[in-house]
Amino acid sequence: MVHGADEIDVALLDGRRFRGVVAGDDPDTDLAVLRIAGSDLIPAVFGDARAIKPGQLAIALGNPFGLECTVTAGVVSALGRSLRSRSGRLMDDIIQTDAALNPGNSGGPLVDARGAVIGVNTAIVAGGGGGLGFAISATTAQRVAALLIRDGRISRGYLGVAGADVTIPRYVQRLLGLIQTHGILVHGVEEKSPAALAGIEEGDVIVALGESPVDGMDALHRVMTDGPIGTTTATLLRRNAFMRVTITPIESQAVASAR
Repeated sequence: MVHGADEIDVALLDGRRFRGVVAGDDPDTDLAVLRIAGSDLIPAVFGDARAIKPGQLAIALGNPFGLECTVTAGVVSALGRSLRSRSGRLMDDIIQTDAALNPGNSGGPLVDARGAVIGVNTAIVAGGGGGLGFAISATTAQRVAALLIRDGRISRGYLGVAGADVTIPRYVQRLLGLIQTHGILVHGVEEKSPAALAGIEEGDVIVALGESPVDGMDALHRVMTDGPIGTTTATLLRRNAFMRVTITPIESQAVASAR
C-alpha cells in the first residue's frame, strides 16, 4: 500500500533501487501511480481487456509473502464481477481468476499467454479450498493512471449501481431502433443512493447518461469521471421498452467520507 506512506522504495529487476514519489492514488479503484527518476525503463505492454474470454490462460506475477518474482498460472474464471474497494465504493468490470494469489500479489500484473497485461491483481477470497482472485481490468487501470498522472487525483460522480457489460439482444435493437449494441445490466442498487432515489431497479439496462451513450462500465466511468456533478437523465431499457429517469449523481468522495 502506498496511500499515506512516509517513504516508498522501488526495486527493479536489474538491481537498481529508487525513491518513489506518489504521483496520485485512487482508493476507489485500489490503484496508484508512482514516479521514479530512472532511465532506460522498459514499459509493460497492455492487452485488450475487452477481448479476453473466460477459460483463457491467466498468469499472475507478484511478491507473495515477500517471495520476489513469483509466477502462478490459471485461467480467467469470469468477467464483469463487482468488488468493494477499501474506500467502500463498488469496483465494477473486475476479472476473476483461479491463478493463485496471496498477500503480496496485490498491485502485480495479470497477463495473458503473450505476456500482455490484462489486469492488475487486487484481492483474494480466502478459504474454501479453491482459488478466488480478482484483478482490475487493464482498460480501467490505463484510464485511471492517465488521470492520476495528469491531475494527481480522480474526481468522479457516484450513482450507486453495481453492473456489468451486456449485449442488447438483436430483436430489442430492431424493436427500438437502437444503433447501440451494448449497455450496462444493473445487478444491484444501493439503498438511498442516487440510482435508488431515481427509481433504477435491478435488471434495468442503462444505455445513456445525459447525452452520452454508455455501452459498458468503462464508458460509464468515463462519463462520471471529471464530468459535472448535477442533475441529469439516465436512459434505461426496462422490459424491452425505453425509460428515462431524472438522476442526480453526487461526488464519490462525499460518499466515502460519510461512511
